[in-house]
Amino acid sequence: MIIASVTDFREAARRRLPRFLFEYMDGGSYAEVTLRRNVEELSALPLRQRVLRDVSRLDLSTELFGQKLSLPVALAPIGLAGLNARRGECQAVRAAEKAGIPFTLSTVSACPLDEVARAANKPFWFQLYMIRDRAFMKDLLAQAVAANCSALVFTVDMPVPGSRYRDYHTGLAGSGGMKGALWRLGQAMLRPEWAWDVGLLGRPHALGNVAPVLKGRTGIEDFFAWMRDNFDPSISWRDLDFIRSEWKGPLIIKGLLDPEDAKEAAALGADGIVVSNHGGRQLDGVLSTAKALPPIVEAVGDRLTVLADGGVRSGLDVVRMLALGAKGVLLGRAWAYALAAQGEAGVTKMLRIIEAEMRVAMALTGTRSIAEINKIILNQ
Repeated sequence: MIIASVTDFREAARRRLPRFLFEYMDGGSYAEVTLRRNVEELSALPLRQRVLRDVSRLDLSTELFGQKLSLPVALAPIGLAGLNARRGECQAVRAAEKAGIPFTLSTVSACPLDEVARAANKPFWFQLYMIRDRAFMKDLLAQAVAANCSALVFTVDMPVPGSRYRDYHTGLAGSGGMKGALWRLGQAMLRPEWAWDVGLLGRPHALGNVAPVLKGRTGIEDFFAWMRDNFDPSISWRDLDFIRSEWKGPLIIKGLLDPEDAKEAAALGADGIVVSNHGGRQLDGVLSTAKALPPIVEAVGDRLTVLADGGVRSGLDVVRMLALGAKGVLLGRAWAYALAAQGEAGVTKMLRIIEAEMRVAMALTGTRSIAEINKIILNQ
């Protein structure tokens, strides 16, 4: 099929991946109300077209946390993304480097920190959850330092995991033991290209960073059981002291939707925040990012760097997020779809599509640089 957009990558990923992996990546929690709102309410924001503005030279570069970027985007942390292609996170980090943007490795990646560091030539970001076992967290942070990670993305909106009904329908959740394994194997066999390239040649499937604490249990059901038992619901703002004691670089807190929480993050010295509802995968029915972002920007101003994710399916959506006040945008499903469809080359192509779409949006709204993008370009 001809791929010209993120939507095309999604369809290509659906055709290539076993159903349980595609639905895990594509789905949200409960009735998926927030998942839909993220996409619909962002894309519904009307852009204000301007003409005769001399847009012959456009500058899409920006700087985030001391790093010069060619685009105001980063690849968001995606759990298990490395199963979408052979050693997938290693392919994605290379694509991000070529594009001149950050890659963020998830705590629950398929490829471990040290493997991704070997595949990379430049520093990347690392994402961390709050785990009950502080010794395990301390070790992960030490690995991130050793890997020369340049920023830490601390995700705070998952003290308990939300229920994702699609995972029950595919056997990824709720069907442990031999029954679940056979169900997933059957789905994998219906995708022979993936089964050979990833399922067989992409081994080991040891769930990277958490493999040591799984102690040889490598089944997907073991991973989800570990998440349920080890994510820490007692997490509070006081835990930032522990993070700061182990991490001296830029600290970005991900998963904020409320202005009061954003103020708290600023008061406690975070360097940045990500306005995010976890891609609609946690508390269903909460605000879309497009609705939550402007009040948060107003509340914290320039006290920290505000990033955003959720519902971004085009370069036009990136421009919309910037117009709402974000300084940068994390791409999540967009790169996961592209990776599943075409590996590293797919992620590279997706980023080129995003850039091209941004250039059109900027030219036709009369903005020549990222700094010029603000709420004035929205017809509201």
